This record gives sequence, structure tokens and C-alpha cells, in this order.
Amino acid sequence: MAKFEIVMPKMGESVIEATITKWLKQEGDRLEEDDAIVEIATDKVDSEIPSPVEGKLVKTLFKEGDVVAVGTVIAIVETEGEEGEEDEIPAEAVAAAAEIEQDIASKSEGNEQSPDDFSTATRFYSPLVKSIAKKENISLQELESIKGSGKDGRVTKNDILKYVETRGDAPATTAKTGIHAPAASQAPAIELPKVSTQTGDQVVEMDRMRKIIADHMVQSKQISPHVTSFIDVDVTNIVNWRNKVKEEFLKREGEKITFTPIFIHAAAKALKEYPQVNASVDGYNIIYRKNINIGMATALPNGNLIVPVLKNVDQKNLLGVVKNVNDLANRARNNALLPDEIQGGTFTITNFGSFDSLTGTPIINQPQVAIMGVGAIRKQPAVLETEAGDVIAIRHIMILSLAYDHRIVDGALGGLFIKKVKEILEGWDVNRTI
Repeated sequence: MAKFEIVMPKMGESVIEATITKWLKQEGDRLEEDDAIVEIATDKVDSEIPSPVEGKLVKTLFKEGDVVAVGTVIAIVETEGEEGEEDEIPAEAVAAAAEIEQDIASKSEGNEQSPDDFSTATRFYSPLVKSIAKKENISLQELESIKGSGKDGRVTKNDILKYVETRGDAPATTAKTGIHAPAASQAPAIELPKVSTQTGDQVVEMDRMRKIIADHMVQSKQISPHVTSFIDVDVTNIVNWRNKVKEEFLKREGEKITFTPIFIHAAAKALKEYPQVNASVDGYNIIYRKNINIGMATALPNGNLIVPVLKNVDQKNLLGVVKNVNDLANRARNNALLPDEIQGGTFTITNFGSFDSLTGTPIINQPQVAIMGVGAIRKQPAVLETEAGDVIAIRHIMILSLAYDHRIVDGALGGLFIKKVKEILEGWDVNRTI
């Protein structure tokens, strides 16, 4: 009988590993072509791996919860019949599985030194590197600061051994920021507050996505000194324009036009004028991004959050942005995003108004340096300047908030940027076509 290897697929340029979250088929199960075999997760995206062949699943090489590198064999399918002698499973696959299993087993041995949790690591580390790090009492934060010489910046055995040799010669540098910190052995331990439970309390462990979100939010507040600016925007022209075109647009395109694409379209124009906001910080270096890739925070039915990214927004017309927003939002809610579609963002927009909130102070999506919050649109009395004098009128007003990284975005720049967005929105042409 022929054997067919199921491998962890390549799911994007920057995706090097994925976590096996659930086996949908068990050893001995019969497979039809395109049957889903296993659920996998990478960052915030869950996916399924289908079988490209008919046959019987004869061997699964990893357990649920294992982190597997792209290109690694994860299962063996026997084709051309259900019965027959099994060929030898590829040695490379068995070795890889054994190495991961050994690494997982070492985490549960109950040594004196509690091993680090690598679940929040920003890059892939081999079991050997993790083993050396634990043996040498190298924290994850310290490990993240080591410059890797391997593919895609991976830390190799030689990299970590060289680091161990020179570890005491200079103060450690915290990952991402470049700011000197005490060596790991001298760093004060940060203890989480002990939380007691009371009668009737229910304790529920966070799911995988919520853990990622929690770690990401804490990391952002630790890295970036946040400042938030606010501004009122009169969006009456936009409200009237949308009311005028939405029915015709729905009939013609078969989909709705919301306010979100308009805000994204305006933000892209402002980023073009103020590229300092379309940036990242790497130590003491500023990276000005060539592409304008805007993420839109999207609430999922299970209460979690995901941020699909619209790429090169400044090169799209409004119709293109509307189509892109609707497509990503629909697939986000149906758990059908690709890994590359939640990566590469250079700026983020979050819509507090969707839940009738007036405004908010959003947390920067690292490694970006700014995020814009959009509040609820409400009818309010406003003073209008006319040739005949000031008058009071009922207008549609909303509050924009901009949270920015004060390391490189000062109050003047943040204020000028959000003011530009206001000017673009308030100058909306009520006669424009889409």
C-alpha cells in the first residue's frame, strides 16, 4: 500500500509554525478526498487541513497542543485500500515528533526551576534552544533579545551558546525596545496579585485567542507610552450621502455600504500626508512604512477580537475599500481569514460607535505607533457660522480619538493628523458617486 504524507502547510510568508488544536479524524478512520483531518491555529486564525487523497489515516505524529513548524509531516495516510502492511513512516517525521514530545515531557517533569512558558514567543524556537534556555535560566524576554543567525532570524544552538558565554559581559537588552535592563538574574520578579474566589464564583480558563489578546495588550502598554487626543467631527454630509446612495448600492452590488470604509478611506489619505504616523519603532530606529496597510478591529460572535488588514489602502478607490472591508469582515466572523490577512498592518481603526459608545482610549496594536477610535454618531445642536451670522442647527457629530506612541509621535503631530482626518470627513462631497 502506498503512503501519503500530510504536512503542515505554508500559510503565509511570515508564518513559520502552527498549533494543532484538534484532530478531527483518528487513526484508523477512513478519509474521503477533502475531508478535514485536523484543526490548526496560527496567531489569531484557525484553519482546517483537508486530506488531498482518499485512504485511511494510519498515523498521527503530533498531539493536540503541539506547535509544529511549516513543512513538517504531521500524519500518514494509506491509500489504495483500507488494509495492508504499513510502510515505514519517514524517519524525519518520527524524529521531529519525538523531539517535540521530549520537549513537552520536559515541561511536566516538576524540576526545581519552573520552565518558561513559550506560548507568547514572537518567533519559533527549536526544542533544543528551549532546553538550553531553561537549563541556563534564560527568561523568554531575554531569549527574545538574542539576535538569530538562522533562517528568518531564528536563534540557533550556536547563537544561544555564544550568548551564554558572553552573558555576563554586558547588561541585557529588552526585546523590541533596545532599552537596557538588569540581567535576568538581577531583575525583580513581577508577581501577579493573588485573587481569591468566593462562594458561587465560576472560574473559567481563557481560550487560546483570549490569552493571545491579553498578552498582546499588556505587551503594548509596557512598550509604548500611550497618549490619546480627541476631536469632534461633523459627519452630517457623510450621513446624508450614505442615506442617499445605500439603497442603490445594495441593489447594484448586492452588499451594504457602512461608515467603516469611509473612515478607513479618510485615514489612508491622512497617513499619506503624515507618514510619521505610518511607522514603527525598532530600538532607537524609526521605520517609516512605504505601504499603508490599515487594520480594522472586528468583534467576533464569541466575544473575542480580530484585526484583518486592508493592504495598500491608499491605492484603492472608495468602492474598492468598501468591497475589501465587507469581504474581510464577513470572513473574519466565519473564521475563514488567511494568516497573511491579519498581518502587516501599519495603522489600526477601531469602531467604538458600533456599540453606541461615545469614544474610547484604544491600545496601540504593536508594532504600530497609532490607533484611531471612532465613536457613535449622534444628533446634537451645533453652532454654524454663516454669512448672516452664527446659527444653531441639528448636526450629526461623532468623536474621533487617536492613541499614539509618545516615543516618536508628539502631541503636535498627533493633533495635526487627527485634525486632517476631521477635515477630510467634514469636506465630504454629498454629490460624489460610487
